[in-house]
Amino acid sequence: MNQKNHENLPRVSIVTPSYNQAQFLEETIQSVLAQDYPNLEYIIVDGGSTDGSVEIMRRYEPQLAWWVSERDRGQSDAVNKGWRRASGEIIGWLNSDDLLLPGAVTRMVAAFEETPGAGIIYGDVFSIDSHGDIFNVMQFGDWSLENLMQFDVICQPGAFLDADVLKRSGMLDESMHFLMDHHLWLKMAQIAPIRYLPGVVAAARFHPQAKNVGAGARYGIDAYRILDWMKTQPLLQEKFRYLQKRVWAGAHRISARYLLDGGDAPAALRAYFKSLLAYPPIALHEWHRMLFAALSAVGLQKLKDVYYSSRLKRRRQRQPDLYRNIECFLSSSEK
Repeated sequence: MNQKNHENLPRVSIVTPSYNQAQFLEETIQSVLAQDYPNLEYIIVDGGSTDGSVEIMRRYEPQLAWWVSERDRGQSDAVNKGWRRASGEIIGWLNSDDLLLPGAVTRMVAAFEETPGAGIIYGDVFSIDSHGDIFNVMQFGDWSLENLMQFDVICQPGAFLDADVLKRSGMLDESMHFLMDHHLWLKMAQIAPIRYLPGVVAAARFHPQAKNVGAGARYGIDAYRILDWMKTQPLLQEKFRYLQKRVWAGAHRISARYLLDGGDAPAALRAYFKSLLAYPPIALHEWHRMLFAALSAVGLQKLKDVYYSSRLKRRRQRQPDLYRNIECFLSSSEK
């Protein structure tokens, strides 16, 4: 990649929506600007922050293709606004509390060049806390359109998109504010193939102010909206008929997942029970989270932390160099 002329490299545009995230914004910006890929366009769309975010963006203005701070209609509107400004052939979306890992863009461009016609290429993502400490690895697989219909997820900071397919999909539905990314993946996967790129490319931050922690119940509402939308799509209707039980089980499961992340263990248990009734194998894929929900409901939620700590320790032992390098990067980005 580095031996090619800059002009011959496909342009990559990354858009960061932000609102009052000054605590994390600079680390996000630095993770993008530190990428080793030379033909990179970075856009930040701020919703009118009052917490010092504007001052941070001004400091980096010479390295930004465009930025704005003005009132918007929510995250989907902000992302679409940035995408309409983007000139890249490959598009990324990185929220203002998440991070790209070193070399992520170069890896993604190489994957697109190896997979002509791909609409989405996605990798694995670290889960980090507000201090940048890793507590989980979200590993995915070779999902198909049917997997997406069953709410097997792609983690948004680890996904890069073909600009033409994105445009043809209509971009984000601005009436959605929680699972708008999954809805977009479904639209794009009807137009072009998707590809899984094994390996961690980004870090998603979980903290008390994050939507996935503070508004868990509303993710389920979006999941059921998406389910109803599938029934209206000509390319999905037939698949929906024979996958119906699995789709319902997946919708209940993802609702349970976010309810548990949001701290509502009893509601999460009820949603997992609905998933079990609809199609047990879908629900049982998250048996450990079902167990966490049951334990949390009786005050033993700390066992969840013990489980993830133990699992992460085993992974570190299998790949010590990878984790050492990543943790060094995360540590330096926090300074």
